[in-house]
Amino acid sequence: MRVLMVAEKPSLAKSLSEILSRGSSSRRKSSCSACDVHEFQGKLAVPGGGGPGLAAMFKMTSVCGHVMSLDFQPKYNNWETTDPLLLYDAETMKKEAIPSLRIPSFLRQEGKGVDYLVLWLDCDKEGENICYEVINEVEPVMKPPKTPRTQTIFRAKFSAVTEAAILHAFNNLGFPNWNESRSVDARQELDLRVGCSFTRFQTKLFQSLYSGLNNSVISYGPCQTPTLGFCVERHDEIQHFKPEKYWKLDCSVSHSSSNPLSLQWDKERIFDHEVIKLFHLMLTHHKIASVESVSEKSRSKAPPLPLHTVEMLRACSSRLHISPKQAMDIAERLYTEGYISYPRTETTKYPAGFDFKSIVSDLNKNEHFKEFTSQLLTGGIRPPSVGKDVGDHPPITPLRNAPREAVSDTQWKVYEMITCHFLATLFPDCKYKQTDVVFSLGGESFSWAGHTLIDPGFTLINTWQAIGSVPQTTAQFCKGQKWDIVQLGVSEHMTTPPGYLTESELISLMEKHAIGTDASIPVHIENICTRNYVLIQSGRRLVPTQLGIVLVHGYQKIDPELVKPTMRSEIEKQLNEIALGKADYDQVLSHTLDIFRRKFSYFRDNVSGMNELFEATFSSVASTAKLLSRCGKCLRYMTYIPVKPQRLHCKHCDETYSLPQNGSIKLYKEIKCPLDGFEIVIFSGPRGKTYTVCPYCYSNPPFSTVSKGMSCSTCPHQSCPQAMNQLSIDHCPSCDNGTLLLDPSSGPKWKMYCNSLACPVVLHCFEGVHNVEKTINECPECGAYHVLVDFKKDNTPLKGGATKHIGCYNCDPILSPLVRGPESGRHAHRGRGRGRGRGRGRRGRGRRH
Repeated sequence: MRVLMVAEKPSLAKSLSEILSRGSSSRRKSSCSACDVHEFQGKLAVPGGGGPGLAAMFKMTSVCGHVMSLDFQPKYNNWETTDPLLLYDAETMKKEAIPSLRIPSFLRQEGKGVDYLVLWLDCDKEGENICYEVINEVEPVMKPPKTPRTQTIFRAKFSAVTEAAILHAFNNLGFPNWNESRSVDARQELDLRVGCSFTRFQTKLFQSLYSGLNNSVISYGPCQTPTLGFCVERHDEIQHFKPEKYWKLDCSVSHSSSNPLSLQWDKERIFDHEVIKLFHLMLTHHKIASVESVSEKSRSKAPPLPLHTVEMLRACSSRLHISPKQAMDIAERLYTEGYISYPRTETTKYPAGFDFKSIVSDLNKNEHFKEFTSQLLTGGIRPPSVGKDVGDHPPITPLRNAPREAVSDTQWKVYEMITCHFLATLFPDCKYKQTDVVFSLGGESFSWAGHTLIDPGFTLINTWQAIGSVPQTTAQFCKGQKWDIVQLGVSEHMTTPPGYLTESELISLMEKHAIGTDASIPVHIENICTRNYVLIQSGRRLVPTQLGIVLVHGYQKIDPELVKPTMRSEIEKQLNEIALGKADYDQVLSHTLDIFRRKFSYFRDNVSGMNELFEATFSSVASTAKLLSRCGKCLRYMTYIPVKPQRLHCKHCDETYSLPQNGSIKLYKEIKCPLDGFEIVIFSGPRGKTYTVCPYCYSNPPFSTVSKGMSCSTCPHQSCPQAMNQLSIDHCPSCDNGTLLLDPSSGPKWKMYCNSLACPVVLHCFEGVHNVEKTINECPECGAYHVLVDFKKDNTPLKGGATKHIGCYNCDPILSPLVRGPESGRHAHRGRGRGRGRGRGRRGRGRRH
């Protein structure tokens, strides 16, 4: 019997195979470069099968996250020709999430003829969705079951990568959850349709009208935009805040030999200067304050709740200054290595029978925690009884000791925080005595409060939550006691605005309003940062950019629900109903998309309200633009917009065409592209590279073998003088993917360059000659094309004053010395000798286009 087992990540597959095989598995490479296959013998206990299990040959491998992703059919992917409103009904398709790894074909290959499939994907909704992505690939090639009702596909449920947890999951297999998977499908489709419709519309509109946006895409997201809205809302509070002066009475008293005490006036602050002067005048002649009441109470502070995902992200941001995205990545790495439990959970209550003692005993081996673990082992462990079990996974806890040298510095910080939090939950309460004293001075009440620590409890570990004994005094208080006035004065203050939101505060708001899930919250925060909507400043505070502010204010002006958290919160509730099997997938999706379809139509019809805000904030394209090249459709000049992202816009066709970035654009001899009639432009970029570009082909590649961003230097057209076939001289001397092209625009300082954007190779050649042209002849030594060089009469190296010479730039004794380039260039060529096929093969592939 053969069994295929699939985990979510290669590292997890390795750990699982080591546990299940007890270290006896063998590893082999597979057709997927990222995923190895671990093989071992064992027994499979089929649920409901009875008996000790069946002997089996196991293959343990993995995927790399999602196998498939959702996208529109190709005919809808052209931004210029597709009305964004059509995207609400457009046909979608599943495509490979990581095409370079070819995971679907790898799964079919490994699953062919197996008897059983066991899924070890992460135990959350996304994991359930990936389960069915794997099933769709493997089930058709599995061995048919003995009877139609025989179960051959199983699901392992686990929350920790420890031997006990994995063996328990393996011996108690269940089944994947179709409802939870469908809820993820619904979220993916909703986010794709809504996000793409708004993003395409506003990107095309505002990038064509305004400069200085510094974004190639101005995106909208049903979760991303409310997240940004929280940051802008706090920014608006700060901007609208008007500081006010206020005054306070400052009073300090002393008694016998005790230190002076600073008292708090019960009126706290007064905003009228004349009133505070009156109070001060009324009290200033009093020299004694009497004690009106004394209250002493024993108080306690409870340890923190067991750790869940959102609290972990908050702690990493506020105390460790680690972004939520980085914190989640680190936690997942610690989890797959078996150091902590599953880091995505909403539960804050340990399960019954949780083995605290074995974990604490293992942590006792680590000197960093020994002070605390020894106390717990000696004095007894007090399991916390508080918290909430939402039925997903146990709280985040350390599972075994992580030696300091076994993890990186940032991984250690996160592991230490998780471990200290876990230990703190097992410590007793922090106990202290609170003393409250009320003084009377001229009929006005003043107070003093002090704390005396009795037992630090859990604050020995969580020192930032310590109570302490502040302020300290040796005085003994009793009612009627007289204290001397040491100082009585008036101090002036100003009200201050709130600070910008910290990541920690933003996470709390997202949790409160159900924006995203515990797994997606870090992604949404990362998105608003990378898309230049907010900047992270000191203290990990999120300061909105002008673009972020204008977008939110624009949504608020047109349709506030587009940016408010309430709408997404309602959607999340309905998606959860799908996951619980209480709501119909099609009905929820249809209803929600209909709401957003109408909102998009209203937004598009009223976008002038947002346009006014952009006009007031950003420069008009007209102020920086100039007419440059002709449109191949209407034959009128298009407008070149030189600011990032530089582009061409045809106002007559109302279409915008992308251009290469980080360089200059000029018209190239008014030459037209033979495919579409657009006038070609020439791009001068970094590293001295210069190449021509058809604006239409660059944005809409005419060949299926070429991706978006095609320049003439990579165009496979057979006869166009600007295309790769007509200019290719040789394969690149430095990289494996590029072709060396002649730059016909570079004279009199002639150049050849590699057409791979990632390769820096530029060869300077034949400086000062009249002209250089490629010929159809090949060099018999290295396979490069010969070039025809036309020298000037007064500077020719040829005998008899001849000016024209044909030869190989690389091998010809006259031409070769005139080529300057990297050492990996012509010198490397010469070492290959006659007939080495690499040059011919590379060029040959270019010509076959």
